Amino acid sequence: MRSASLQIHLAFKLVTALLAVAGSVVLLMALTRLIPGDPATVILGSRATPEAVAALNARIGLDKPLIEQVFRFFGRLVSGDLGEDVFNGRPVIALVAAALPNTVALAVSAMLCAIALGVPLALISARWPGGRTDRLIAFLSVGFISTPSFVVSVFLLMMFSVKLRWFPVLGAGNSGDIGDQLWHLALPTAALAAGWIGYIARLLRASLLEVLGENQIRTLRAYGVSEAKILIKYALKPAILPTVAVLGMGFGELLGGAVFAEVIFNRPGLGSLIYDAIRTRNYPVVQGGVFVIVLLYVLTNLIADLSQSLLDPRERARLVSGRQQQ
Repeated sequence: MRSASLQIHLAFKLVTALLAVAGSVVLLMALTRLIPGDPATVILGSRATPEAVAALNARIGLDKPLIEQVFRFFGRLVSGDLGEDVFNGRPVIALVAAALPNTVALAVSAMLCAIALGVPLALISARWPGGRTDRLIAFLSVGFISTPSFVVSVFLLMMFSVKLRWFPVLGAGNSGDIGDQLWHLALPTAALAAGWIGYIARLLRASLLEVLGENQIRTLRAYGVSEAKILIKYALKPAILPTVAVLGMGFGELLGGAVFAEVIFNRPGLGSLIYDAIRTRNYPVVQGGVFVIVLLYVLTNLIADLSQSLLDPRERARLVSGRQQQ
């Protein structure tokens, strides 16, 4: 009975994730058809013959009804086929596989940066709530959250690359030179992480203050345990649970935000690949790239949701015992 309850929970989460991916793909294919202009005409040029346009539409699959295109896409997906690049015939999965590591590296570095700075800021704010430091951190956090990442990207590029020349302007660095690649990664990472630094700081601060007001914390204070030890050893672990679920969503959003950073900093990655494909109406590449981003977004959210359930003792006990929430 206990294992059955856990299996049902996992199956429900998995089915929900698959439906989210499928719905996103259908919506994407419908929206791409609303883009003005005939893709075949855009690709071949205005002087293309009707026969050439019809042949390219048949090759891309745009001559079929939308519902048939959707089923054909999922049919090819079973065998790992995301289609072919319209211009050079290369498999889309090969293009995505070449671009994906750069995007994931950017998103992971941005998330690690946000955690490394957001958690200490939350601890400082919770240690002296209502003080000048807390108000300053709150002001900076709100500023980071409210400023779009592409605005931060442009500012950092103009300030630290163009004016001060501390960082390289464009590109991802020399292949094989880890130091050069990390140096090129610094500004895009800061641009993507800025908003999540503030978000993590505010969310974790609120959770910490809630935990610090509980009876067991008052008991620890009565026994003379230092505030720093209470904050880090006893309050941080239960307070960080709500943040775990947010991190999964945050990683997915960082993958989406990487589109702007990669275009502005001219970095190779999924963002640049999708952007170039949209400009040229290269629909198979657009669909394949967006599908991978949506899949990663849903998977990270699923992992974060399951991690939170397993880390939270109350939720873990409910799943294992098979009891349903009232």
